[in-house]
Amino acid sequence: MTHPLWRPFEPDNNARRQAGRVAHRQVQPGPLEEHNPSWVRQFASMHDLVSRTIPDQALCIRHVGSTAVPGLLAKPVIDIDLTVPDPTAEPSYVPRLESAGFRLIFRDDVAGDAHRHLTFSEPNTSLHVWAQHATEPRRHELFAAWLRLHEQDRRIYAEAKRAAADVRDSRRYNDRKAAVVYDIYERIFLTDPSHHHSPQPRTRPDNDDLDEQ
Repeated sequence: MTHPLWRPFEPDNNARRQAGRVAHRQVQPGPLEEHNPSWVRQFASMHDLVSRTIPDQALCIRHVGSTAVPGLLAKPVIDIDLTVPDPTAEPSYVPRLESAGFRLIFRDDVAGDAHRHLTFSEPNTSLHVWAQHATEPRRHELFAAWLRLHEQDRRIYAEAKRAAADVRDSRRYNDRKAAVVYDIYERIFLTDPSHHHSPQPRTRPDNDDLDEQ
C-alpha cells in the first residue's frame, strides 16, 4: 500500500515536461542564496496582487517551495500554488493575470492534474495554477511543513541543491536533485500517522549518484 500522495521516482521528469513550454520566464532564477526574511514579505505582496486581480477565481493562494522554509538555502524565486475552479479555463483568469504583469510559460499536466505555470518579474515569482483537488499542491504543502520541522532534512536538501547547482551538464537543476526529494517524501510518508505507506525505494539510482531529493 502506498501513501495517497506518493509518486514514483522520475529522475528526468523536468526535462521531459519541456514539451509543455509556451514561453520563457521574464527573469532567470539566479544562484542559490541563504534564506532571506524578505521572501515572506514578497509572497505577501504577490498574494495581494493575485487576490485583487482575480478575486472570483483565487480559491487558495499558498507560499510553497524553498523560499517558504526558514533556514533553507534557495534560489530567490517565490513559488506560489494558486487554486482555481478550472485551470484549463484560461480565459477566466490568464488574461487578467497577464495584464497585471504575469506571463504564461507552461501549459501541461502533472501526475494527471492540469497545471499552468506563470511567472512574474519583480519579485521573481513562479505561480503554479491547479484545480482544487490536485495532488501536487498537497505534496508541496506537506514537503514544506516537514522541512520546517526537520533540520537534518533541511541540511540534506541544501547539500543536494549545492551539488546540483555545481554540476555543469545537460541535465536540469531540478532533475539533478530529484532523488533527494523523493527520499525525503519517503520519510514523510512513512511517518504520516494518517495513512499507511509501505517503503517504496527508488528502483534506479540517480545519474549523479547523489543520495538525495
